Amino acid sequence: MQTQSNLIRKQYLISENNIRKIEMLASAKGASAAEIVRRAIDAYDPNGAADMEAPELMQVVHERLKEAITTTRKARRQLTRTLDALDSDHA
Repeated sequence: MQTQSNLIRKQYLISENNIRKIEMLASAKGASAAEIVRRAIDAYDPNGAADMEAPELMQVVHERLKEAITTTRKARRQLTRTLDALDSDHA
């Protein structure tokens, strides 16, 4: 994360849908909405993978896959807890 002295306040207009998406991502990642926007800007590359060498691309894929697996595991645990609670309510 950047230090406070590196940051400049700007205002941009975005849709309500984008606001909901940013807030949902922030909640899921335990980060502020501003941090999610900064991460998205840092990650944006209009050329995409075209400029990456194979090892660099594999590293990006590896990191994203690990993130997806971790998120999926957390969601599965939450779903299991919710289902267990619903089952105990009906028992």
